[in-house]
Amino acid sequence: MLRSALIAASRSPECRSLVERTPVLRPIVDRFVAGRGIDDAMRVARTIAADRLVSLDHLGEDTLDRAQAERTVEAYRTALRRLGEVGLAPRVEVSVKLSALGQALPADGEKIALENTRRICAAAAEAGTTVTVDMEDHTTTDSTLTLVRELRADFPATGTVLQAYLKRTAGDCADFAVPGSRIRLCKGAYDEPASVAYRTKSEVDASYVRCLKILMNGDGYPMVATHDTRLIDVATMLAEQTGRGRDDYEFQMLYGVRPQVQTQLARRGLRMRVYVPYGTEWYPYFMRRLGERPANVAFFLQALTRRG
Repeated sequence: MLRSALIAASRSPECRSLVERTPVLRPIVDRFVAGRGIDDAMRVARTIAADRLVSLDHLGEDTLDRAQAERTVEAYRTALRRLGEVGLAPRVEVSVKLSALGQALPADGEKIALENTRRICAAAAEAGTTVTVDMEDHTTTDSTLTLVRELRADFPATGTVLQAYLKRTAGDCADFAVPGSRIRLCKGAYDEPASVAYRTKSEVDASYVRCLKILMNGDGYPMVATHDTRLIDVATMLAEQTGRGRDDYEFQMLYGVRPQVQTQLARRGLRMRVYVPYGTEWYPYFMRRLGERPANVAFFLQALTRRG
């Protein structure tokens, strides 16, 4: 119930205004979001890239404004140009949300999102890095996977995200675990109905392991996105059993979440990538992170009651 409430709040302009007007919340926002601009993101990326890998996400989603989608494209092109100029591109990729690039536009949304993402992929290739296409709620899954297939025809290193809490995902893992593919497996952060998604932690964890086995036994490059140390142990065991070397898969975690575990994995010589979001449209992302970490909700509510 708490998670559903927070996700609902992430869509509320009134809640957003309240959070933005509460300075005492800034430290917890800063824990999960690198900053509002590209300079902030570059500073954080440079620090993390000293011992880990990075995926930069220019925050924004669900736009119905074509001009806003165009601004998002330019923000990514700027970030990629900067990464290339300072030599960070080999260690820093970018993640994109198709809904921020026009997918939901009422006229030709998929076509616009595809062309916008192509432009970002071209800029990434020029800089010497790659793009991973994020997954959003289940209503966009078919559209997103269709567009990823089209992108991979010209940019075969384009990655995609699959969410273990969706009941369909084992089949999608089998379809996408092909040579050259890059697949980020996460649990899922949206409030999905029981008709399409597993709802309990035990069910989601079991699905994650089933999907992970498919990916590790497949021909693609698994990107294991989890903060759960038990699943990390399962992943390393499966990698050994399937003969994968340390360069044949990677772990991924969110910026601000379990940084000590991130560092420990990197020190073990394992590939560890940190998902680093930035930008002015941080509010929906921030609220989803709260929904995943109940300990932060208490701080969040205490701060709201102390405001003013």
